[in-house]
Formats: sequence, structure tokens, C-alpha cells
Amino acid sequence: MATLIHTLADHSDDVNYCAFSSSCLATCSLDKTIRVYSLNNFTELSYSPLRGHTYAVHCCCFSPSGHVLASCSTDGTTMVWDTRDGRTLAVLEQPSSSPVRVCRFSPESTYLVSGAADGSVVLWNMQSLKLYRSGNVKDGSLVACAFSPNGNFFVTGSSSGDLTIWDDKMRCLYNEKAHDLGVTCCDISSQPISDGEHGFRYFQMASCGQDTQIKLWLILFADFLGVELKYKCTLNGHSAPVLACAFSCDGQMLVSGIIFSVLVNKLNHFLVNFHTFIFICRYVTTCAFAPYSPLLATGSMDKTVNIWQFDLKQPCAGNTVENESMVAVEDWTEDDVSAWLCAQDLADFVGLFKMNNIDGKELLNLTKESLTNELKIESLGLRSKVLQKIEELRIRISDSVTVPDEFLCPITRELMKDPVIAADGYSYEKEAMENWISNKRRSSPMTNLPLHSLMLTPNRMLKMAISRWLETRQK
Repeated sequence: MATLIHTLADHSDDVNYCAFSSSCLATCSLDKTIRVYSLNNFTELSYSPLRGHTYAVHCCCFSPSGHVLASCSTDGTTMVWDTRDGRTLAVLEQPSSSPVRVCRFSPESTYLVSGAADGSVVLWNMQSLKLYRSGNVKDGSLVACAFSPNGNFFVTGSSSGDLTIWDDKMRCLYNEKAHDLGVTCCDISSQPISDGEHGFRYFQMASCGQDTQIKLWLILFADFLGVELKYKCTLNGHSAPVLACAFSCDGQMLVSGIIFSVLVNKLNHFLVNFHTFIFICRYVTTCAFAPYSPLLATGSMDKTVNIWQFDLKQPCAGNTVENESMVAVEDWTEDDVSAWLCAQDLADFVGLFKMNNIDGKELLNLTKESLTNELKIESLGLRSKVLQKIEELRIRISDSVTVPDEFLCPITRELMKDPVIAADGYSYEKEAMENWISNKRRSSPMTNLPLHSLMLTPNRMLKMAISRWLETRQK
């Protein structure tokens, strides 16, 4: 079912956490460092390891775009890094200076949550990199966090055993005693399921604890109904505290890590089929599925990270709609759209699109307004990326010619005539970027992060490439 394909042994102390982006794997450790590897060959990137924390690093996570990495530490800070060059973008200090145990980006990169040992939880605005709202759990240290797929709610877990649901205004909406000896981790699947009774779409949530149990929940996130948490069942396959868990991107598998082993359960609408396999490792502390490829990473107290490759096919493991010319886009099913999203490096939107029943016809009719008002995609950069991919699909339908991604301006989604490079490293149409800046915007259209410079540099190489491409089309 899975094969060990690589072992990373660069950390000098316990590995605490690992996280994937579409192209990288990040790991962090008690040795105060974060290491970043390319998924192409698992070589460490030139700027790695990232150093800046003065004590152990407990958690790390990528933004949905993969361009930003966050890490948190016993030193009471959450650091934000640029994954393209390793630059430090911000050092966010927990107001209480308490050790920070967990950090998570919202699905649209609007917010970053940091949770600390004193129970404090902070919501940081990622555009301004300033504190937005803060709160506290009732009791215990905050050790786990997971966002809802739409980003409007998030769940925290504490060492006292509570699961708490918050909205994006930091209002406590629900609290549940889940594990008697304390929660250790939690994760929410991006794939919705129907309750079969009222037609509501729930999401699967797993919580793990010191009590050796994994509990599965049905959780409903709805602005008009509030939130609802339903206990579903308990998995008792472990005989020691469960230290980590993660859903695969298609929601069909749940991986959990304990001391000495990793257990993977095949899930089918919460009917647990114990088609399981155990990887004999030592002191497993973290596990994570890759979003676009059939890879699983497990980290351990033996200072290593193991990379496993699955043999089974998964919808988000790089499968695409087979032979697009054979199936008209307007006839695509919701699953076809999901496969297309994954192929376009947009797998983070699979859950959102499925929740809104987006099939091929609906996909082609999406506009900036519908992405903003109906799908609630707040980030301009992410909206532009989705619209750019949809526009390419429309062009391919109309004249069977696909405009290369790099030739389209991220702001206007039109072929660039005078491309320039901004401080965020992206290329834009000069006039569009100048208008962006003249409207007193000082953030990147793609990442929403502050631009450290407003200088625009002509991209002559790209301009020549566009000219050659246009000449080829005219022949």
C-alpha cells in the first residue's frame, strides 16, 4: 500500500512537526531550526535551515499559495518567512510572551492563528501582519488548531481536553469536552459529506488525545445556522497517546501517529474499514499528507523524517480529467472539476467548489463577483489565480490555443504587453501595477503581503518571449 522512499536526517534533535506545500516539505525541531526541502528530489533548499527562533520550534505551516511559511516556538514568537528566498517577513510576538505551541493559516491566507501554552489564541491579519483579535481557552494549554474549509471558523484543542469552535471575529461559539487526559491534535477534512437526512453538508473532523483515542466528529459550519458538532465514533487502534493526525486531501484516509508506530485508516463515510498498515518507526510526533501527490511524511523523536509513497490512486494525487478533448468542459462532473483544480495547483479549493456544487458548466460561468460574493474568496491574488485558470480554459475551448500562464497579468488576466517585475517577485502588466500602487495599495496582488519596495523593473526576457509566442500564432 505504501513504500518508504526517503529518510531525512538533518535535524540534530527531536522533529516536532512537518508540513507540505505543492512543491516543498518543511520540518521543524527542538534544535531551533526549520528545514525546507524540494519535493522534486528531497534536497534541502539553498536558504535552509531557517534560523531565528531562540528556543525549540513546535509547529510550522505553509500558506495556501505556498509562498509563505509560519513557525512558532517556545520563545513566544511566531515567525513568518518568504519561501522563495528565506527572508523573515515578520516576527509576531504573543501578547503574553507565553510559548507558542501551534500555528495555522486560514484557507484564503487572510489570517494566521497562533496558540500558546497559557491558553491564549491570537488571530493575526496577514495583510498588515498585525494582531487582529485575541482570546483564551477556558483551561489548559492550546496545543491544536484546524480551520474550516471556508475559513470562517476554526477549532482549537487544549491540554485540558476541550475542543472549542471560534468564528473569525474570535467569538467562542461552542465548547466540547473531547478527551479526558487532554487533546493532542485535530484536523478537519476539506471534503464535505451529506448527513443524508436534512441535506446539510458536514465536514469530518478527527481529534486525538492522551487517552489513546481518536474521535471522529461531524461538524457543520454555516453562517445562518451557526455551528454544530456531532460525535460519530471512536477509533481504538492505538495503545498509547496519539500525538498526530491528518486527513488525506480526498478525505478517504486518516493517518495517526503514536509512540513507536503510524496507523493509517481507510475511511468510508465514517464506516471504518480496518484495512490498516503499520510502519514501524520510533517515537512518531507528526504526520502530514502532501496535497497534490501520493506522499506521506512522518517525523520522529529519533531526529528523522520518513517520506512514504502510496501506490493507490487518489483524486488529489495528480490525476486529471482524462483527455479533455474527449469530454466537453461544460459536461464535466463535480469530480472532473476537482481533478482539474488539483492539476492547476488549486487543490485547496476542491472542498469549497464541491460544497457549492460547481460542475463544468458552473465553472465556465464563474466571475470575479461570484468568486467574491458567492464563494467568499476574499484574497484578490487567489481570485485572480482562479480566474486566470478559468480564462485559459475558455480560450482553449474557443480556439484550442492555451495562453502560457506566465504571459497573463495576475491583475487583469490579460496577455501582457509591457511586463514588469515587482518586489514580490511576480510579473505584472506595467500599467495595471502602476494603477494598483497609485490607489495607495502597498501589498502584493498575489500574496497580500507588504511590498518592501515599490520599484518596478522591466521584464525584457518575458516581453521577448511573449513577442515570439505571438509571432508563432500568426504564422
